[in-house]
Amino acid sequence: MTDWLQSRNATGLLFMLPAAAFLICFLTYPLGLGVWLGFTDAKIGRSGVFIGLENYWYLWHDPVFWTSVFNTVFYTLIASVLKFALGLWLALILNEHLPFKSFFRAIVLLPWVVPTVLSALAFWWIFDAQFSIISWSLMQLGWIDAPINFLGDPTNARISVIAANVWRGIPFIAISLLAGLQTISPSLQEAASLDGATSWQRFRLVTLPMLTPIIAVVMTFSVLFTFTDFQLIYVLTKGGPVNATHLMATLSFQRGIPGGQLGEGAAIAVAMIPFLLAAILFSFFGLQRRKWQQGGQD
Repeated sequence: MTDWLQSRNATGLLFMLPAAAFLICFLTYPLGLGVWLGFTDAKIGRSGVFIGLENYWYLWHDPVFWTSVFNTVFYTLIASVLKFALGLWLALILNEHLPFKSFFRAIVLLPWVVPTVLSALAFWWIFDAQFSIISWSLMQLGWIDAPINFLGDPTNARISVIAANVWRGIPFIAISLLAGLQTISPSLQEAASLDGATSWQRFRLVTLPMLTPIIAVVMTFSVLFTFTDFQLIYVLTKGGPVNATHLMATLSFQRGIPGGQLGEGAAIAVAMIPFLLAAILFSFFGLQRRKWQQGGQD
């Protein structure tokens, strides 16, 4: 027993215990409690009783729930594609030999480090129906005659919240991909140039394949962050107008806390898990495929 306690495995286990305790207390227990509440009729003020799949049966026939599922998938898909395209473009620019590039790299991070609520409040003012700086500028240019109802019209509201999310998410993707670009040996680009490859061919055949593992990881995190977005939507629209911007996260909160239906709110939150697992598995198998292409074993 003494020899085992002095072994390297025991030392590693002891170092892992604080992290394991933290994960059990703040991740495993809340997740398990949420799954359990989804099978009960719990309300604020009482624990509730087990009712099986009744909450899920109700949600299956709830048009507002399916609207939130559509909104969540649409919001995640469009925002993630835009963030990736703009983030990759920005990373390629910052990877060039630019004057003051360290300063620009620091500036790019600002939208990411600013607290989400402050960003949402700023966008709420930018999208204000009466005092929007965008509407004022367009009216001064003579392009529109009246202020744009950014957050009061369903279509405009969807576009507005996606624009706010893209603005916040671009820095994370840009800096992460920039770090990946820094690991690509310049000799590969030089060899491709000597072989007569154009800029597009060097990007497509050299840069992009080398970035594939980084892209898989970064986009997985981006999809997870976007799919579970709550603060931005809740501050800007609270799911309105007429549920046009309700995501599964905001609907879960609305039903569970202000609405008092903890069991129903938990069921909506649990319904998000298959989507999140699908994103993680897609990234995992993508990484495995890339490793196989490079000659790895597993």
